[in-house]
Amino acid sequence: MTKPHRIAIVAYEGCQLLDVTGPAAVFGAANEGRVRPFYDVAIVSPDGGAVVSNSGVALHSRKVGGQPDTLLVAGGSRGLKAAMDHEGLRRWLRKAAPGARRYGSVCTGAFVLAAAGLLDGKRVATHWSSCDRLAERFAGLEVDADSLYVVDGKVWTSAGVTTGIDMALALVEADLGAALANLIARHFVLYARRPGYQSQFSPMLQAQTAAETPFVKLIDWMQAHLDQPLDVPALAARAGLSERSFYRKFTEATAKTPAHFVESLRLDAARTLLAEGLPLKAIAAKVGLRSSARLGQAFERRFGMAPSLFREMHAAA
Repeated sequence: MTKPHRIAIVAYEGCQLLDVTGPAAVFGAANEGRVRPFYDVAIVSPDGGAVVSNSGVALHSRKVGGQPDTLLVAGGSRGLKAAMDHEGLRRWLRKAAPGARRYGSVCTGAFVLAAAGLLDGKRVATHWSSCDRLAERFAGLEVDADSLYVVDGKVWTSAGVTTGIDMALALVEADLGAALANLIARHFVLYARRPGYQSQFSPMLQAQTAAETPFVKLIDWMQAHLDQPLDVPALAARAGLSERSFYRKFTEATAKTPAHFVESLRLDAARTLLAEGLPLKAIAAKVGLRSSARLGQAFERRFGMAPSLFREMHAAA
């Protein structure tokens, strides 16, 4: 009988609770309905026993040891430095990671792997607020400050908190197929499965985090009508403002000119449609860029690659 794939999720005092429980719940859901579980999920810690997460919830853990198939390190703030400096944990990580089929981190767990020398030469993700700090402290790695999660060979790293769920779903897809990963996402009532290349800050989220912006509803409408003219006159009229007033207020609220913001919305939508395999001409029409040539020019300017190459890299399985 084939043994379940062992997944070790490293926790420690002060770790981010959802960094641990989010991926663990995804892997647990993948076992439901199976005669034999595919995954054996273990929460491990440097010394074993109860570890208290950042939210005060205590997690029961085993002491690190053995050889996992998949190894993930949770992030955190309080307790992160102690985890980075724990010689026993670093020694086990250096031993276990090379033998694992894949290893990685959620959020600032990347700091723990980097401290163990396991991310040198790799492109990695971490929480947006820690990208600069990670890059400055560990010059031997490349920080992708934009992506939700990054796969570089056998190394899987994700950005902040909920992105660990996105990455875990991608791991399940790699093991057991997209149908099961999508079923789990529906069971979890997720709004959507987010691909790794999606930005930590979508244009809509950026607008929503600016609490005083008067344009959240307008931007929501823009996203649903990308194929329509979204120039300043049209948007100003919809917002009930003069063109000059709209331009000034919109730029102040979003930190982008209307034209740049609209292009960001259109190119974000184009990336999703490319991954779904739609023809370039159809995508250009759907997102309001009119022609495949114009789509190609804007896409290369923003992302540094042709749409066709992006589609090859991210085509849905």
